[in-house]
Amino acid sequence: MNKTHPQRNGDVATFDSTKSFSEERVNRFCAASNNRTGFLCDDRVTCVPASQVCDRVSNCRNGEDEQEKLCGDLPSSLPGYLIFRCSNPTYWVYADQRCNGMNDCGDCSDEMGSLAACLPCGSEWWSCSPVLYEFCSCVPRRLCRDGVQHCLSWSDEYICRP
Repeated sequence: MNKTHPQRNGDVATFDSTKSFSEERVNRFCAASNNRTGFLCDDRVTCVPASQVCDRVSNCRNGEDEQEKLCGDLPSSLPGYLIFRCSNPTYWVYADQRCNGMNDCGDCSDEMGSLAACLPCGSEWWSCSPVLYEFCSCVPRRLCRDGVQHCLSWSDEYICRP
């Protein structure tokens, strides 16, 4: 599993915009690479992928993606658009980890079902019932015919084409 964090009770807090997160509220939602959910820096140009917010590495020029007001009480201190709550209420993942093909929640709730609302496997993926825990309903086509069973049906070894 990638990053999963214990969840705290309560609503996800909104946060203020300026470098000190003071009075004025500004929408910081943006689309990072591959159309993934992101956090807009003060420069209004840099879009940090959700999973790189509060990772102890400043990705924004002024470090606003690592400020205490934003990162002090995860996930409650994060704006709601940056997190995805797993079906198990004790876990959450960053929003850009939803529908990424990996079982980040540990129960596939970030990849399957109505909460995740993921599209079917894309052209780079093979749809099956995988054996490996890290996948949920699709395996990367690069794993097709690699001599290792990833699907219960062995379809990744006998039918799938890389």
